[in-house]
Amino acid sequence: MAQDTAPQAPPTAPATPARDLLPLILPAVLVGAGASLLYLLVSGLAERLQGVLWGPLPDALGIGPYSVLWMLVMLTATGIAVGLVVWKVPGHAGPDPATLGLNATVMPPVVLPGLLLATALMLAGGPSLGPENPIIAVNVALAFWLGRRLIPRLPGATWPMLGEAATIGALFGTPVAAALIFSEALAGRQLRGALWDNLFAPLTAGAVGAMTTTLVAHPTFDLGLPPVTGHPGWGDVSAVLVVAPLAALFGMCAVYAFPYVHRAFRRLRHPMLALPAGGFVLGLLGALGGHLTLFKGLAEVEELAKSPDGWTAGQFATMTVVKLAALLVSAACGFRGGRIFPSIFIGSAFGLTAHALVPGVQPAVGVAAGVLGMLLAVTRQGWVSLFTAAVLVASPTIIALLCIASLPAWLLVTGRPQMQLRDDGTSIR
Repeated sequence: MAQDTAPQAPPTAPATPARDLLPLILPAVLVGAGASLLYLLVSGLAERLQGVLWGPLPDALGIGPYSVLWMLVMLTATGIAVGLVVWKVPGHAGPDPATLGLNATVMPPVVLPGLLLATALMLAGGPSLGPENPIIAVNVALAFWLGRRLIPRLPGATWPMLGEAATIGALFGTPVAAALIFSEALAGRQLRGALWDNLFAPLTAGAVGAMTTTLVAHPTFDLGLPPVTGHPGWGDVSAVLVVAPLAALFGMCAVYAFPYVHRAFRRLRHPMLALPAGGFVLGLLGALGGHLTLFKGLAEVEELAKSPDGWTAGQFATMTVVKLAALLVSAACGFRGGRIFPSIFIGSAFGLTAHALVPGVQPAVGVAAGVLGMLLAVTRQGWVSLFTAAVLVASPTIIALLCIASLPAWLLVTGRPQMQLRDDGTSIR
């Protein structure tokens, strides 16, 4: 007789007992609060310095704060300052930032002060990068080195996980982003216990990090765009199916150019040449695109969202192209920073360009689809791209549209190079 050869489902891993999860709560709470406070401290100091460098100082010199001259001076000076840190400070502000992503490795403690200083100077000076990569790297290292000494009974791998989740929660103001990133990272792994058991500690750290940031700084990602009117119609479906893939293709232009631009700056062979040269190029780009194309981009994208009809399609398109070029140069020449926050500006400006060209594209729909496509291309993080695009618009009806839009956009980017390099300068796929 023929035997049944149907494949059997793998046995379900037993749930982790509560007594094994309870000891993780206190370390997660401590790491969550500490990671958030460090992020807020660095961001706050950078904002204060930015206020001086781009306000009272040029006014005292009789120069317009966003004049072409001052943008060239400040961006070049920022390159010199960060170059000095990379050259002279112990640890050289960590490895080449073009090789780093959200998943940080544990760096030696000697690297951390220089990395924090280089990040603060970058944030204040105007390059188009966010704080996420270096802040995650610092918090991961601090959590590991301090945690191993204070609570040695916990496995060493627990501390980097808590540091990363706490920082992501603090950056986005919600633990959902951390849970999504870790659920994506855990996919395909042989888990010990249920998925929720494995997410228990990072979700706790992310929740505490998010709540600490919310209580202290009251951040919001909602851009306050006009809400999506009524139920999504065929026009909205068509809009997201066009805007998101086009934004992804636009982002992939920078991804493919990244190793070549990085190689060009690497040929200068010294941070005191590469970083000032990069700063000067960024000053020229700022002169072309205007002051909204400077800095990490969150405050600037809020200004765009206040008046989605306040610029022409050509002006939105110019800002989109200039900001993408600024992100490419900033990430390639050696400035320490992440690529998510400037990508939000690029995607938003791309979506508003679509709205300006085709008024039937609602601003919220265009922005959400543009951010989704751009983040998929730059980060290759599907859940985070969906989550960020949805949070910016804060409209329940947008989620179904974004899920539809993510399908063709993902097909365009999956399996292709990422905006992250190996140590030899080649792209990671």
